[in-house]
Amino acid sequence: MKKSLKELSDLVGGEISGENVFIKGIAKVEEAKEGEITFAVSGRFLKKAEQSKASAVIVPLEVKEFNKPIIRVKNPRLAFAQLLEFFTPQRFRFLGVHTTAIIGKNVKIGQRVTIGSYSVVEDGVILGDDVYLSSFTYLGRGVSVGKGSFLHPRVTVLDGTSIGERVIIHSGAVIGSDGFGFVKKEDGSYYKIPQVGRVIVEDEVEIGANVSIDRATIGETRIGKGTKIDNLVHIAHNVKVGENVVMVALVGISGSSSIGDGVILAGQAGVTEHVNIGSGAVVAAKAGVTKDIPPNLFVSGFPARNHAKQKRIKAVTYRLPEILKRIERLEKSIKDTTI
Repeated sequence: MKKSLKELSDLVGGEISGENVFIKGIAKVEEAKEGEITFAVSGRFLKKAEQSKASAVIVPLEVKEFNKPIIRVKNPRLAFAQLLEFFTPQRFRFLGVHTTAIIGKNVKIGQRVTIGSYSVVEDGVILGDDVYLSSFTYLGRGVSVGKGSFLHPRVTVLDGTSIGERVIIHSGAVIGSDGFGFVKKEDGSYYKIPQVGRVIVEDEVEIGANVSIDRATIGETRIGKGTKIDNLVHIAHNVKVGENVVMVALVGISGSSSIGDGVILAGQAGVTEHVNIGSGAVVAAKAGVTKDIPPNLFVSGFPARNHAKQKRIKAVTYRLPEILKRIERLEKSIKDTTI
C-alpha cells in the first residue's frame, strides 16, 4: 500500500513542504529506509532524520527548512502514532461465538460480538456491539461490557463489574477481586470483612497485563474515562481514579484514596490509604505518598514532598560526610581553645 505525502498529511491534519513523494511504510529514524516516513522532534533527532534514508519526515510546525519532504504538525508524536496505526495490517481474529465457549442464562449479546474459545460468560452478562472476548476470558454474573471493548486472553472480570465502551484490558488482569479487608479479633486471628461493592471502569480506559483492581467494600471502586494503566498495577478497594490519569508499572494505591484528573503516577509510586491527590499532580518514580497532595504539584521521594524541596534535601544528604567532618573539626578547635 502506497500513499502520497499529501494524503498522509490530510490524514493527520498537517501541511506538507517539498516533493509530494509516495510512502509505503513507517519506521523509527535509525531504521527508516527509502519509501518510508519517520518523525523527529528535538534538534538531535531532526539532524538524524536529515541524514537518514527516510523519504519523508514528520516535524513540528516551527521547522521551516529541511533537506527532505516533510509534514509539519502540532504534535509529531501523535501524527506518528496515527500513521503507524494506518500502515500496520490488522491481525486475523476469530469472529463469532466459539463452540467451546460457555454462555449462561439471560445473557444479552449485541451485534458483531466475538466470544473466543473456552471463555465463560456467566448469567446476566450484557455485551454491547462489537465487543471482543479473547480465548479463556471469564465474565462473572451481572458483568456489563460496553460497545467496542476488547479483552485479551485470560482476563477475569468478576461479578457485578461494569466495563465501559472502547476499553482495552490486557492478559492476566483481574477486575473486581475482593478488597483486602480484615478485622483483627481478640485471639489474634482475622475476620474477613465482606466485600460487597463493585468496580466501574469508564469509557476508553486501557488496563495493562496482570493489573488487579479490587471491588469496593461497600459502594464502588471507579476508574475514570481515558485513564491508562500500565502492567502490574494494584488498585485497592473504594479507590476513585479521575479522568485521563496515567499509572506506570508497579504503582500501588491503597484503599479509599482519590486520584484527581490528569494525575501521573510514575513507576513504583505508592499511595497510602485515604489520601487525595489533586488534579494535574505528578508523582515521581518510587515516591511514597503519605498525605494529601495539592493540584498541579510535582512530588518525589519518601515521604513524597515538593520535588524542588526534595532535591535540596537530597543535595544536603549527599554532603553529610563532609558536613560531619567540618563539625568534628569545629568541635576539636573549640576544645583546643578552651584548654
